Amino acid sequence: MRVLVTGGAGFIGSHVVEALVARGHEPVVFDVRADTGGDVRDGASVARALAGVDAVCHQAAMVGLGQGFADAAEYVSRNDLGTAVLLTAMADAGVRNLVLAGSMVVYGEGRYACGRHGVVRPGPRTVADLDAGRFEPVCPRCGAELSPGLVGEDAPVDPRNVYATTKLAQEHLAAAWARATGGSAVSLRYHNVYGPGMPRDTPYAGVASFFRSALARGEAPRVFEDGRQRRDFVHVRDVAAANVAALEADSAAGALTAYNTGSGEPHTVGEMAGALAVAYGGPEPVVTGEYRLGDVRHITADSSRLRVALGWKPEVGFEAGMVEFARARLRGEEPGTR
Repeated sequence: MRVLVTGGAGFIGSHVVEALVARGHEPVVFDVRADTGGDVRDGASVARALAGVDAVCHQAAMVGLGQGFADAAEYVSRNDLGTAVLLTAMADAGVRNLVLAGSMVVYGEGRYACGRHGVVRPGPRTVADLDAGRFEPVCPRCGAELSPGLVGEDAPVDPRNVYATTKLAQEHLAAAWARATGGSAVSLRYHNVYGPGMPRDTPYAGVASFFRSALARGEAPRVFEDGRQRRDFVHVRDVAAANVAALEADSAAGALTAYNTGSGEPHTVGEMAGALAVAYGGPEPVVTGEYRLGDVRHITADSSRLRVALGWKPEVGFEAGMVEFARARLRGEEPGTR
């Protein structure tokens, strides 16, 4: 199968390319960082790249929370306009198989249960609560403490920052394309992806990259809030394998299917920082109490649908993944830097 990989020179995209080659497929890299260039907002370039292509793996995106609202137009342009241009070109070229890099951020906060009121959806955390160090959401009906759980794909979506909003819009565009063309679309809702080749020291890198970059400078990782926020850290090779499995699957025509893509092993951000510091041999993390408005407290996935439907399962465990990541080079790191 000949597969166009948008963002194929990026962190996740480059691993997808390697996984496709290993499975005997022919990846075609389309990326603004590639020698030939490749902006998904350029319809003519996309149309040329689609020649002879059987499927598209759409990884190209501007990532991160969104720094306030000032860069909203840039996020919408790169993520949503770019996706619309790509899908239009696919419709014209007769390419009917799409795998989209989705994100768990479309859910907003994770799944919570109240002892009195069952499953509830807390609203966004207020500045006053965050300033006072009250990080845990409470029951919107009685104010009681909540128990976090796993989020399934059928949970209501509630994007709470600019980036999350654009990722949900990408899914809606892909669903509309599938209905209009009879194509099949799969959105892999990634959780916190980490691993070799993560970009270092950028405003849009994941928290694992921030911690690893700090350790490389001989500094202690700075953990926001109280470090007890729960996430699902999934290795990039497992995410790449999920993309290949979705491309090879016989997915439903005329619809979009979403799959949570996580390790199934929730850990706190503090645990991750601590494991990485131990593996690197660097300073212990420092819990700062700082926060980013728009961050959610707990978000961890139920990835059983992906396992059952596509036969995928993660292969890299948390401890082994942290040891490897501690020793791997980050993108932009000088040669010889551990």
